[in-house]
Amino acid sequence: LVAFLGFLSLLSCSISLLKWVYSTFLRQPRNLEQYGSWALVTGATDGIGKAFARQLAQEGLNLILVGRNPTKLDTVSSEILAEFPDTKVKVVLFDFASKVSSSSSSATAGVEPIQEATKGLDVGVLINNVGITYPSAKFFHEVEENVWMEMVRVNLEGTTRVTKAVLPGMVRRRRGAIVNVGSGAAVVVPSHPLFTIYAATKASHHCPSLRPPWCSLQKKKTTEAPPSSIII
Repeated sequence: LVAFLGFLSLLSCSISLLKWVYSTFLRQPRNLEQYGSWALVTGATDGIGKAFARQLAQEGLNLILVGRNPTKLDTVSSEILAEFPDTKVKVVLFDFASKVSSSSSSATAGVEPIQEATKGLDVGVLINNVGITYPSAKFFHEVEENVWMEMVRVNLEGTTRVTKAVLPGMVRRRRGAIVNVGSGAAVVVPSHPLFTIYAATKASHHCPSLRPPWCSLQKKKTTEAPPSSIII
């Protein structure tokens, strides 16, 4: 029995490894324009979000860039337009930490500027990249309430409300792709006690739960993307 269980465990690990090799090195790249002509990227002014924006422009998509720093937004927009002059770029100045509201009954409360920016546009790709973490590693009981509440607003509520704002258009057009950028903190074994709330908010990203209701759509994909495997 022990040997059989060991075999099943090895088989499961082998299948996971083969899937990773295929998706990372062997799978043909997708034509992202099949999802729509516009992509929306939150947290687009630095790091992963900025890299996503540049890559999407390179793939021929127009961009809606969301960020809270006007100078950085203008810089990223200018850099992309200089490199890809045919790309259309809209910027939305938005601070998820202060504008997202959990007290409203509306699922898109607080993200109206983002919703307005997408109006009339064929937004086929949504990159939920916005996220914050602790200033420094702390156990849960040491974290100030305002710090972890802000993290919940940005990482959890912000991602959920932006998805709720964009998803109806994808359903209506019967095509779209959503990527929620996750974190290794959400899957670390056995736990991540020094970043408890951050890990929880990243683990809460709901892409697998979004798949079944929309599986009949012609071209619809949802995925979670930890830093080690960002795949569209």
